[in-house]
Amino acid sequence: MEIRDVLDSNLMILDLKSKSKQEVVEELISPLVKEGIVKDKDSFFKTVMDREAQSTTGIGMGIAIPHGKSDVVTKPSIVFGKSKKGIDYEALDNEPSYIFFLIAVPEGSDNEHLKVLGQLSRKLMHEEIRTKLMEATSEEGVIEVFNE
Repeated sequence: MEIRDVLDSNLMILDLKSKSKQEVVEELISPLVKEGIVKDKDSFFKTVMDREAQSTTGIGMGIAIPHGKSDVVTKPSIVFGKSKKGIDYEALDNEPSYIFFLIAVPEGSDNEHLKVLGQLSRKLMHEEIRTKLMEATSEEGVIEVFNE
């Protein structure tokens, strides 16, 4: 599974309105519910927040990659979101998060999501990539960053 294979313009929020960790997770789950990828919003929210309770997925440098594996997820998906103001996501560097990738995978889909997590982490280490994502003004612009 490659990042570009699961990026979908219907699963992007270019101007997140949330102000807290819980709110942003809910906001990122919404397009998955709308597209029929997540069958039970509350159940998946609990899955993601339980994972967050183990250790934050706010990896620093303005990035958070919440993720969850659940039987209410119908297919592997990534939701991209960005916040212009930044959100306190309890990141490892104690700085606000601006760029979010919510990874949702069905239960029993081995550990494909860990591959995508690794790919995302490697790409996002590059300041140039983070800058391009923050400057993207359209869903196509976000997808283009991962096609380079």
